[in-house]
Amino acid sequence: MSTITVSADINAPLEYVWKLFIKPEHIIHWNAASDDWETTSATNDLRNGGRFSFHMAAKDKSFDFNFEGQYDEVRPLRHIAYTLGDNRKVSTTFFENKNVVTIVQSFDSETSHSEEQQHSGWQAILNNFKKYVETQFQQKNA
Repeated sequence: MSTITVSADINAPLEYVWKLFIKPEHIIHWNAASDDWETTSATNDLRNGGRFSFHMAAKDKSFDFNFEGQYDEVRPLRHIAYTLGDNRKVSTTFFENKNVVTIVQSFDSETSHSEEQQHSGWQAILNNFKKYVETQFQQKNA
């Protein structure tokens, strides 16, 4: 098992980025790797020992699953670490430089898909998050 890392630079203040990253009512709008997938529901108990579950589904109803795990470490506005149901570890760190937030997410690879596929999928989700945040922030401040 190896570690895969993805990242994105988001043009919005840290507090705003954090809120949209953790709130279920926002997660359902950005948590998909492609346009033919969606997150239909999300629960998120963001605290050490808390659990999360995001129900992800193909829009054509051909496949669905729960992406879920338990939080190992939560440092508000800075860092989130969790363990997935299959015991893989994920680490997400937020860095702020002026009004740009860099999110760096590292995760243990799995064996069902190539590392390239996993990198592409997680990067696509983070890119969707960036687009969602920047769009919401621009509309809010227009």
